[in-house]
Amino acid sequence: MKKEITVTGKTVEAAVALGAEQLGVDVSAVNYEVLEEPKKGFLGFGEVPAKVKVFYTPSPEMTALTFVRTMIADMGIEAEASISSLPGAKREFLITVTGEDASALIGHHGDTLDSLQYLTNLAANRREDDEAGNYTRITVDIENYRAKREDTLRKLARRMAEKALKYRRNVTLEPMNAYERRIIHSEVQTIAGVTTNSVGVDNNRRVVISCDENSRPAKPQTPKQPPRTAASRVIPKNKIQKRARFDDTLPEYHAGDGYTEDVDAEPVEDVEETEEI
Repeated sequence: MKKEITVTGKTVEAAVALGAEQLGVDVSAVNYEVLEEPKKGFLGFGEVPAKVKVFYTPSPEMTALTFVRTMIADMGIEAEASISSLPGAKREFLITVTGEDASALIGHHGDTLDSLQYLTNLAANRREDDEAGNYTRITVDIENYRAKREDTLRKLARRMAEKALKYRRNVTLEPMNAYERRIIHSEVQTIAGVTTNSVGVDNNRRVVISCDENSRPAKPQTPKQPPRTAASRVIPKNKIQKRARFDDTLPEYHAGDGYTEDVDAEPVEDVEETEEI
């Protein structure tokens, strides 16, 4: 966001230096426009100072740092903020806040910290109508909270993945922001047999860990029993004996085998026992 100030001085150079000082930047970082040239006058009368308009467009990262420092000061928190560029990333910066009272800016599960980071990115990427520029990503961290939270989330992802594999059912985590969901997704990808997807909308979006369909064990196949036929039925001996008392005909029987065909049999008179056929 462009800043500007109108100042006067005995000379143009003196006015520009004064304007840069009031803006809190070096003279080399500002541009200026001369509104009125200085006039010496005569014998001290009619002297007119130089009038200039000094412009300064801070970089997005410096705008972000100024915003965080102003926020800390306005809240009366004893803390310091510094900025550094993230290695290997273009236009990505890390603002680190340290101090005894800095933990007050974290909130429950980092909710306050995430809000501060969101507002900081808005301030860093605010553009005037006639300005253009690439997006600059700002990450705000307090007392190394981000690293601690990431370690906690990775442990949670592994534990819930093991639970999903053990009980063969889906496990749904609590709602998380996009940054934390990415951590869960990336950690579960390293575990065989499980997969993840996100469900829900807005602040209620959460990660679901489920078993990979390709890793499910195949159900054991129960061998099919051959259909039972008359030839495959084995008649118990006691039933054959009873039939021998009343039937005039009796199928030929072999112990342990099925009967094959009917044969003629002699009538059976009253006897105590029937011999095995």
